[in-house]
Amino acid sequence: MERIEADVLIPGEGDPIRDGVVLLDSDRISYAGPAATAPGTPGAVIHRAAAVMPGLWDCHAHFMGSRTLDITRAPLEPLALRAVRCARDMRAALDAGVTSVREVGGLGVHLARAVAEGSLAGPTIYGAGAILSTTAGHADLHSYPLDWVGRGVMGIGRLADGPGECARAVREQLRLGARLIKVCASGGVLSEVDDPVHQQFTVAELRTIVEVAGLAERVVAAHCHGKPGIMAALEAGVATIEHGTYLDDECCEAMRESSAILVPTRTIIADMMANKAAVPDYAYAKLEAIAAIHAEAVARAHERGVTMAMGTDILVSAPGAPASWGTNGAELAHLVQLGLTPLEAIEAATAIAPRTLGPQAPRSGQLVAGYDADVITVSADPLADIMVLTDQASVVGVWSGGQQVKGSPAP
Repeated sequence: MERIEADVLIPGEGDPIRDGVVLLDSDRISYAGPAATAPGTPGAVIHRAAAVMPGLWDCHAHFMGSRTLDITRAPLEPLALRAVRCARDMRAALDAGVTSVREVGGLGVHLARAVAEGSLAGPTIYGAGAILSTTAGHADLHSYPLDWVGRGVMGIGRLADGPGECARAVREQLRLGARLIKVCASGGVLSEVDDPVHQQFTVAELRTIVEVAGLAERVVAAHCHGKPGIMAALEAGVATIEHGTYLDDECCEAMRESSAILVPTRTIIADMMANKAAVPDYAYAKLEAIAAIHAEAVARAHERGVTMAMGTDILVSAPGAPASWGTNGAELAHLVQLGLTPLEAIEAATAIAPRTLGPQAPRSGQLVAGYDADVITVSADPLADIMVLTDQASVVGVWSGGQQVKGSPAP
């Protein structure tokens, strides 16, 4: 039994509790609430902190093992090398307080097994496998011969054209153990020849992807910048819209009606805008065109009551580089800058986040008896200053599945 005592307990959903206690019993939370009503715990290991809260979720990230934002470089390096780099990325995620990752394209389906069996320390990973893309779409590596890109063997994209091929592509990811399916419903920024505004998959193709994924109780996450792709994806029944750059009032209404969740990923846009030299020229030109529009869309979505979950689009395996693992907490600060309250931003990163997995969602993201013992302690109150969650050093304790992976008991 472990007992965490904190000046403020942030449950994930609901109001904060002053002078709170969380009790961990093996891999589950057995109590979370006021200290005054906490059961006695003789012999328990005691931890004390300014704040205790659920472990963070990053609902849009990539374990690619690439040391650059130029994703066309990734296939030039061995998969084994890239996987080894991800071991440090997983450690960096834990140090930042991220205990769960919804990995939307990359090596996550394989790394998840290594974490589950105890071979590597890392957050719980819910991987999508390869990103599904049309030929010439966002996850097509346009500078390579088409036959080389093909069926996702490079660990990035799987090209699929027509409903039949889309169904097969989904089943291939399920065969790998995918916990969700990721599709590119529009063009993107870090791809060379496509336009972020343009729709890519047809509605018929997207419906097939959603249907086949649903047969296995998996949901579909749709990369979407442009409105045509957003509306097509929602019509097809996707669970989440990733990025949502050109969300307007009609899109917001459609998202509310369908209960779709927005994963804004402001971190990747802000990091690239601040580090032009690290971004390929073709990508930076597209980035400049959408950066301000994206900020307006996220603010609009919040004002219109669209449900949001935290995601960063982090993908780089190089400490200190833009969009690198370990800086995940920056997304909460970006969400607050765009209109969310600190409590709303934390809810997006905790209680709401598991819902992005649909039927695959675990009992996670809340300090509630019976939920997974994924918990972090913080050296200051993030409700007073959300920036504390951007600093790894301020995350003083991390428990993943009840195992303490950062910090030590109170003296």
